[in-house]
Amino acid sequence: MGYLNRCWCRFFYLRNATTKFSSSGTCFMFPASRFFSAKAWGWALWLAHFWVCSVAVLLCTQGMSAPQPCPSHRLFPVKLPQVFKILGAKSAEGLSLQSVMLELVALTGTMVYSITNNFPFSSWGEALFLILQTITIAFLVLHYRGQTVKGVAFLACYALVLLVLLSPLTPQAVVTLLQASNMPSVVVGRLLQAVTNYRNGHTGQLSAITVFLLFGGSLARIFTSIQETGDPLLAGTFVVSSLCNGLIAAQVLFYWNAKAPHKKKKQ
Repeated sequence: MGYLNRCWCRFFYLRNATTKFSSSGTCFMFPASRFFSAKAWGWALWLAHFWVCSVAVLLCTQGMSAPQPCPSHRLFPVKLPQVFKILGAKSAEGLSLQSVMLELVALTGTMVYSITNNFPFSSWGEALFLILQTITIAFLVLHYRGQTVKGVAFLACYALVLLVLLSPLTPQAVVTLLQASNMPSVVVGRLLQAVTNYRNGHTGQLSAITVFLLFGGSLARIFTSIQETGDPLLAGTFVVSSLCNGLIAAQVLFYWNAKAPHKKKKQ
């Protein structure tokens, strides 16, 4: 019974992230403050992502008279390697918060524009999951800068803004303008990250896996967006995104052996 109790506690409380065990194996403590730690947030994101992916696959196949290609192959959590690298290092050094925010603006514009124009889920579904991962990265950057309260406020404000954009209160002209602003948002955001890498002389906690997955994914999205929507504005966004992601990927290769200098402790 003690072994079963221990297994149940580890499953329910995110693998011992928020619990303690007595010598007999009994779970007896649940400090709420640790539940909202960055580690718990990362595990919760991982579980939520695969749950939403499963629901998305069902929605894409439900009610179709003929078999249709499911977008599940494009729902790979490309930014989760970045999330777990930050959590593992307990640092977001090298990541530009402004770049993350601008990327979130671009992703939000793509998703809202596609939804309001009734584009198929396969043409914008990956943007939904990238948004989920991007807001997590933004929160972690703030958290490891000692600004956790600002991070929580940011999450609440973003949810409110997203609800307004998807509501009938937002004119179509505003949504189109938001989508048109994606190109400068992507360009400026990536250039800010590139400048940060150049000034630091290294890429810090920037995940090479995430960078190359984003680069390859943006290249593929050029052709899929043309095939599925025929919208030149949407396709042009992914062309610009591919160029900018290619720049960051080139920097990752250039600074591959460069390491962040260790900060000297104050005596």
